[in-house]
Amino acid sequence: MALLNSRRTTAAALLLAAFMLVSAACGDGGSKTQADTAAGTSTPPASSNTGSTGTSADASKSKPSETPAVSTNGQNQASGTPGVKQTAQTDTKSGTKTDDIQVVANPADVAVLVNKTNKLPDSYKPQDLVDPNVPFTFKEKLEKRKMRKEAAAALEKLFQAAKKDNLPLAGVSAYRSHETQKTVYDRYVKKDGEAAANKYSAKPGHSEHETGLAIDVAGSSGKCAAQDCFGATKEAKWLAEHAADYGFIIRYPEGKEGITGYQYEPWHLRYVGVDTAKAIVKQGVTLEEYVKNAVPVTKPKS
Repeated sequence: MALLNSRRTTAAALLLAAFMLVSAACGDGGSKTQADTAAGTSTPPASSNTGSTGTSADASKSKPSETPAVSTNGQNQASGTPGVKQTAQTDTKSGTKTDDIQVVANPADVAVLVNKTNKLPDSYKPQDLVDPNVPFTFKEKLEKRKMRKEAAAALEKLFQAAKKDNLPLAGVSAYRSHETQKTVYDRYVKKDGEAAANKYSAKPGHSEHETGLAIDVAGSSGKCAAQDCFGATKEAKWLAEHAADYGFIIRYPEGKEGITGYQYEPWHLRYVGVDTAKAIVKQGVTLEEYVKNAVPVTKPKS
């Protein structure tokens, strides 16, 4: 009887050992699967880390640098030189292919070309913004009073000359930050639709106001401020004749909409420096034409 009980005890022990071995084997398999998933070695879902242009790794390779390009001699490249191209896409509303858009290499150059196909780096902010000592159509101390130091000094001289000719001027809107321009553009899109807004408002990064070199002006009364009727005023005619003497141009001249991409804006002044401004006026060209020499630079017959 004792021998039989001993055999039964041994058999039970063997069965218990076998059961424990099987359980241990199943536990290792489950732990390994969880560890692989946590480490990222398991295969992710098809939609994971991918986008319309491919994987996240591919997207990071195609993302343009927002650091201004610098020539090998340590100086900024000349105006109009190609910058960094954006990822290829198509903007069906504006008709501009974003693979044609370039980040300008020289955002601080006073003659920098900023338009629908040349954008400022998103992080760019002029380092020498000041408040020009000229009247504005508002009294608040807002960012849109500011201009870059050189442009502000030139604006003061221009305003003094206009006042001397009994045509006092007032500033309407000068510098805008990238964030402010986005707010302005989005508001116009909501109001008139994107296609219409693109004819008179710039997308963030594409606005000259972000350079600190542009300003919208009006007569001291504020009448026709940033409106088409300003073009018929004595102030507008004076600016067309004298702005270049102080380094400014009418940035979006009449009849050049197909080149500048914007409708005629007689109130929009852009500082480019006296020599450049006089050359542009003498040649009868836009900043686009002057910088890129895209067309013969001969003054059209009046």
